[in-house]
Amino acid sequence: MVNKDFFKALDDLESEKKIDKDTFIKTLETALTSAYKKMYGEAKSAMVKLYPERNTIKIYSYKTVVAEVEDPDKQISLADAKLSKKSSKVGDIVAVEETTKDFGRIAAQTAKQVVMQKLREMERQTAANELSEKEDELLTTIIKRVDGDTVYVQIAGTNTEGVMMKNDQIPGDKFNVGDRVKVYVKKIKDSYRGPQVQVSRSNIGFVRKLFELEIPEIANGDVKIKNIARDPGNRAKVAVYTEKQNVDAVGACVGNRGTRINTIVNELNGEKIDLVEYSSDPLEYIARALSPAKVLSVETNDSLNMAQAIVPDDKLSLAIGKFGQNVRLAAKLTGWKIDVKPESFLKPKSDSVAQETEYELTELSDDTSFDMDDLEELEPIDNENDSPDNE
Repeated sequence: MVNKDFFKALDDLESEKKIDKDTFIKTLETALTSAYKKMYGEAKSAMVKLYPERNTIKIYSYKTVVAEVEDPDKQISLADAKLSKKSSKVGDIVAVEETTKDFGRIAAQTAKQVVMQKLREMERQTAANELSEKEDELLTTIIKRVDGDTVYVQIAGTNTEGVMMKNDQIPGDKFNVGDRVKVYVKKIKDSYRGPQVQVSRSNIGFVRKLFELEIPEIANGDVKIKNIARDPGNRAKVAVYTEKQNVDAVGACVGNRGTRINTIVNELNGEKIDLVEYSSDPLEYIARALSPAKVLSVETNDSLNMAQAIVPDDKLSLAIGKFGQNVRLAAKLTGWKIDVKPESFLKPKSDSVAQETEYELTELSDDTSFDMDDLEELEPIDNENDSPDNE
């Protein structure tokens, strides 16, 4: 079967669509073989071979040489076998070329189906490869549709949409179709429908990428982010440091009159950000992480990975934070389990009956544990009244 146009089309596909010709030919041979068996019987042991250099398609049946033929689809007589190969003997497997006039139309239809399927696979793979480079990146997208609590965004430059579930949204986010919104590409999964892109605004990576976008010193590496702890929509703690003596890590993040940090806060819908200067000294690092509360002293137990922080009695509520938020975030940021106690805890009980409040984080998770009976008489102090949010 000779078909110059067919093989020319394969050459065009290779040059225009970047489809590897050899791989494509193998795929076609498998598909055409399957089509041939469906047309002439599954019992046939056959193979369709493509020869691009000769612009031909040939079909071979593999048959066993026997003395007496009982099944023509699987067997061939010794005399007939010797016509194609003189050295044939009983028991050999020989390839016999088939001449089928009707198979040309079936072959063309099968080839068309394979080409279309291959193109779709290639488009999905190309999209997946392009998007894989965007994983862990910040993208500006357009809201495509809102379905209940799920938001679908259009990934710029592609036909792929990203999905933002409710838990990936910042509390207070309001979305309308057509809005432009920044998102963090959390994960890309491949499926039979194409790449599935999971985007987020509540992920810690979203805050990290905003800092890289808005603060040149972080983008060029002069200032580095050590860690981030976040309660989306409420508060985040960001530990930064620098190895350059002439660079103020925290000041670089704040910017002139707070312009840089305010831009990030606005993107986070007013989420408060505590900038913490990282220290290799765990005592100092823990004390800074508990800001905006003032810490009088810190003691650590390395074997238990626990720290005890002493704060002024009137700053106890601030150190713990509303519902334990401040100390919980400090624990996540530093990696230490933190127990906060008031200064009066250190005074002898004979002098006065000290009012004691404990906060103990047993695991580095969102779980908090503190004695509510000890807090009944304490009025919670608003963090905003004690310290600037972004200093």
